[in-house]
Amino acid sequence: MTHVAPLGGTAVQDHVALAEIELCGELIIAASAAEDRLSLESIDEVLRVAEERKSAEV
Repeated sequence: MTHVAPLGGTAVQDHVALAEIELCGELIIAASAAEDRLSLESIDEVLRVAEERKSAEV
């Protein structure tokens, strides 16, 4: 028996997964634009690590 998702607004959105997918996309874009491997500092910048640390301290 084949199960098909019902039509309508029953889709569940996982906001954490969507945010992770967005960050992965940004890393891919940054890596493809770079001439060499991304440094750890560059990766942190793309992932906005410093911004997250600042907001966690407040």
